[in-house]
Amino acid sequence: METGFLQEQRTLEGDLNSKTSHKNSVDYLMNWFRSRSIFVLAYGTGCGAIEMPPTFTSRYDAERLGIRGAATPRQADVIIVSGYCSYKTLRRIIRTYEQMSNPKYLLALGSCTINGGMYWDSYNTIKKLEDYLPVDMYVSGCMPRPESILEGFIALQKDISNGKASSWQKYEDNYEFYRKNQEAVLGKTVEPSYEADWYLYDGGL
Repeated sequence: METGFLQEQRTLEGDLNSKTSHKNSVDYLMNWFRSRSIFVLAYGTGCGAIEMPPTFTSRYDAERLGIRGAATPRQADVIIVSGYCSYKTLRRIIRTYEQMSNPKYLLALGSCTINGGMYWDSYNTIKKLEDYLPVDMYVSGCMPRPESILEGFIALQKDISNGKASSWQKYEDNYEFYRKNQEAVLGKTVEPSYEADWYLYDGGL
């Protein structure tokens, strides 16, 4: 069985005589390049952020897999929602996600992003992240260790390579659904207010 470079070469040569050969080959290469150069937004949204430093530093060294940090949403490909998410944090996550360029991907850590986790009955945390933003990959654990996070990234890379990771397109196609759910918990003004000092309760929300 051919693997690695030979398999990729066969894939590129397989449709050379078809009418869409150029498009298919370019798309395949673009997805392959994207999967090997993932920039993760340096933004810790919950308790799982404590697992990020060991994941990206020398012991686990995510950069050897083509995964590294990015300072701003404009530069980032991936945003990680690392655990529980309060309504106040959800405003910032939505704002940040919408500032990211397409294609963009969302990685969700822990049970809190799936069903609320230990905060399932809390008055100010969301119970299911998928209702407010599309998720490309869930990583189980409370909180997941760096090994699990790397496995999640590898699975995401495979989906990107195969052209299956398209949550950003899902968000655009179903924007009214997501916006309705966002407004249900955040009110009509989903974006955070920047007209008052951050420490003021009414302006900070």
